[in-house]
Amino acid sequence: LPQILRKSGIDYFLTQKMSWNQFNDFPHHTFKWRGIDGSEVLTHFPPEDTYNSQLSSRSLILGRDNFKEKDGLDEFMCLFGVGDGGGGPKEEYIEYGCRMKDLEGTPKVRFDKASAFFERLSQYSDRLDTWSGELYLELHRGTLTTQAQVKRANRKLENKLREVELLYSSLPLDKYPAESLDAMWKTVLRNQFHDIIPGSSITRVYKDTLAELAEVNHQCDHLIEEASRALFRMKEDALVLFNPSSYVFDGPVPLPEGWNDGVADEAGKDLSTQSETGHLVARVHMEPLSFKTLSRSDSVPAKGISSGSLVLENDLMRYEFNKDGLLISAFDKPAGRQIIEPETPGNVLALYDDHPNDWDAWDIDITYENCLVETARAFNYTRLPAGPVRQGLTFRYYLGNSRIQQDVYLAADSRRLDFRTRVEWHEKHRMLRVAFPVAIRAEQASFDIQYGYIERPTHRNTSWDKARFEVVGHRCADLSEPDYGVALLNDCKYGYRVVDNVLDLNLLRSPTYPDPDADRGEHRFTYSLLPHLGDLVRSDVMANAGQLNREIRVFEGAASLGATMPCRLEGEGLVLEVLKKAEKENCLVVRIVETLGRNSRGRLYVKDAGSELVRTNLMEWHDSDTVTCGEPIDLILEPFEIRTFKIRRTYGGDSIC
Repeated sequence: LPQILRKSGIDYFLTQKMSWNQFNDFPHHTFKWRGIDGSEVLTHFPPEDTYNSQLSSRSLILGRDNFKEKDGLDEFMCLFGVGDGGGGPKEEYIEYGCRMKDLEGTPKVRFDKASAFFERLSQYSDRLDTWSGELYLELHRGTLTTQAQVKRANRKLENKLREVELLYSSLPLDKYPAESLDAMWKTVLRNQFHDIIPGSSITRVYKDTLAELAEVNHQCDHLIEEASRALFRMKEDALVLFNPSSYVFDGPVPLPEGWNDGVADEAGKDLSTQSETGHLVARVHMEPLSFKTLSRSDSVPAKGISSGSLVLENDLMRYEFNKDGLLISAFDKPAGRQIIEPETPGNVLALYDDHPNDWDAWDIDITYENCLVETARAFNYTRLPAGPVRQGLTFRYYLGNSRIQQDVYLAADSRRLDFRTRVEWHEKHRMLRVAFPVAIRAEQASFDIQYGYIERPTHRNTSWDKARFEVVGHRCADLSEPDYGVALLNDCKYGYRVVDNVLDLNLLRSPTYPDPDADRGEHRFTYSLLPHLGDLVRSDVMANAGQLNREIRVFEGAASLGATMPCRLEGEGLVLEVLKKAEKENCLVVRIVETLGRNSRGRLYVKDAGSELVRTNLMEWHDSDTVTCGEPIDLILEPFEIRTFKIRRTYGGDSIC
């Protein structure tokens, strides 16, 4: 966040929320906050510890005495007014402030703008302490999971809107649906309001939110269909695949219903395929951000072989389940490592009593760990037909008042084990989690966050460590030794618990306040277990997490006509996160991110040689270095750096913008 703020022209940060910590008193009120890339923002926490101050002498004296930097600073900010509900100051509050302009025994009050306060404060920045890394709020941990349907819709739409931007960036800019995309993004962002996406709103809000997000999803589908008609030509017995991920894809792709014949790529090479119930699955290799055309061929798809075995196995891994649906063995063949032991099985679906002390939808208390209600045991399992592309098992469970079905898949030449899960959830004050104890010893675990990752202790040595019993992770959490590790990926979840050697993911909650019907009904999500060679940085964890969240899109009855992206990126550790039309100019914007926390080198290839590459900030307001795009452009990005460029078409030296 500090880097995102600074590159958006924001130098200051203020919040009061950290004063609500459950166990530990945060040591600063005024300090410099340093992010994972080294960027810093001047930060202030108002020492009254409230955003509803009445501007009374009692409250201000409390703030003065509480102010941790009062030995070196003589000014703090007061957030006064009727805060919740958007109310402003009462008349008497303003009168109090006027009377305390120079009242003996109380802090002297001045009315001013926050910007002016921070400008004065910045004169003292050299003498302020620095807090490096996460600002973890020791409260409201339940908001990482509550209202899972909204969180899933949000994750899916963030990726789908990016996909729309990518497709239209491959077309002439006069076809770019800028107004439609602007409106759709604003709908998604409005529903990220701080009481909607955390799950702390009333029932009516979520009826409206889910309806709005469903409409945006429908509009995205319409725009994607329109883009395909402009990008591809219609061709019967052919289809186009689009890889929206910044990583190479090599894995199974389910084809549309009716595709029961073999398929071949543009070079006429037959792909490995297998027939599954109702559809065909093909193994496909695709470069990042690329298109591929497949056609029907005379090859015969392999027919999956069914058996009663509870083993999923390929050349890399051997996974064994028991009839209860527990993973009792996971053996990495090339590494010669057993990472799951029968005595401590994985895929433990556990139901906990979930009665937080306060703030039902908001909170999880550490005491839940001692309130296990039951663990799931499958009442039925089915072996899915195994073939050259993938193999799988289906388990069905009853748990509490709910029903769970899991389709577990292992693809050829992959270590990743996918648990595609459907839950009919009918609980109150219960929490569903899944746990994988793994044979890895590490003092730190790594968690995916926006445009990077963060490390947190796996032990509970201190009160600060113990307070992090539930933490945020976006697409994955990873536990690694220097030469080997295991990651737990997901496609729409956020709440993790990693203690000692246990990777644990929060799947569902069922609070009753303020929404008595929170999350009742059907849920679909996928989590994946990924053993890997090397640590996080030297593994394929980020690639797999990206592919799980940005799946291959299939366009039926089309051929690509050589469609390509307007630019291409090469370089380990670098990903192309954004490709879209600029907000105020008739040119493209490309955003590149360093994801591994190291200096990473790469090359950017721009399709149109008559272009120039202009470096800009996140807001696209301030341009700097310019290079011509006739040759590949060498890039060196610092750890976790976000870098944004404009691609401008030039004619005779004049930019067309």
